Amino acid sequence: MHLKLINNKILFQHYKIKCAVGKRGISKKKVEGDKITPKGTFKIKCLFYRKDRVKKIKTSLKKISLKENMGWCDDPKSKFYNKLISFPFSYGAEKLYLKENIYDMVLILNYNMNPIVKKRGSAIFIHIAKRRYTRTEGCIAISKKDMRLLLKNLNKESKITVY
Repeated sequence: MHLKLINNKILFQHYKIKCAVGKRGISKKKVEGDKITPKGTFKIKCLFYRKDRVKKIKTSLKKISLKENMGWCDDPKSKFYNKLISFPFSYGAEKLYLKENIYDMVLILNYNMNPIVKKRGSAIFIHIAKRRYTRTEGCIAISKKDMRLLLKNLNKESKITVY
């Protein structure tokens, strides 16, 4: 299935899903920390989820249960830049196991992964939106209900195009 993100909506089949994007909008020119959602077509690699908070996930995607020590490296000085890491970690990294629910379900996009280019941006995900769909640091955020709908329809060939 192919998703399209246009004007803060994800479109697929006959659905329109409200979403939040980066605080500085969408652009082809993306660098680490710029709060921009990258423009382009990205494969949806897998789902990370909190098994203590989310039960009965229906999806054919690969599922990875989040552990308290899991994070994602966002430090261009590290050889693990834009990769899953374990804490303790000597470089900058984002924690994936949070008190707030935004990472209860996280779809990992293959942005800047093959090859990884230092400073080009990291940790671009589709995750759970905050209550008022406040803008993100560069990710795409949707409601938990809409995430469940998406998950039922996604497969290992699924992609999202951000316009």
